[in-house]
Amino acid sequence: NEVFASMLGKVHNSIRQGDTFAGPLRQSKTVDLIVSNMVAVGEETGDLDKMLLKVADNYDEQVDVLVASLMSLLEPVMIICLGAVVGTIVLSIFLPMIGIITNLSAT
Repeated sequence: NEVFASMLGKVHNSIRQGDTFAGPLRQSKTVDLIVSNMVAVGEETGDLDKMLLKVADNYDEQVDVLVASLMSLLEPVMIICLGAVVGTIVLSIFLPMIGIITNLSAT
């Protein structure tokens, strides 16, 4: 993603100049405020790696919640589509049979 590449380039240049990691993150508005705050806390406490892991865990949890909600929305749609397919197959089998039976009973 070019937006993140540009933001990370600014972060890289900022770190090379001796600035903080969180400063360019706050200025870019590309990442959430919570991420830049957690990075700032990690820099101040010296536990940047742990804070970045917590950020990654937070995003993993958000993705899991979104996937679960998408699946819960997708299940009824799939059931309706499957019902339509089965109904079409049943009609395609029984309608010719009904036609044949009515023709045989008429003769």
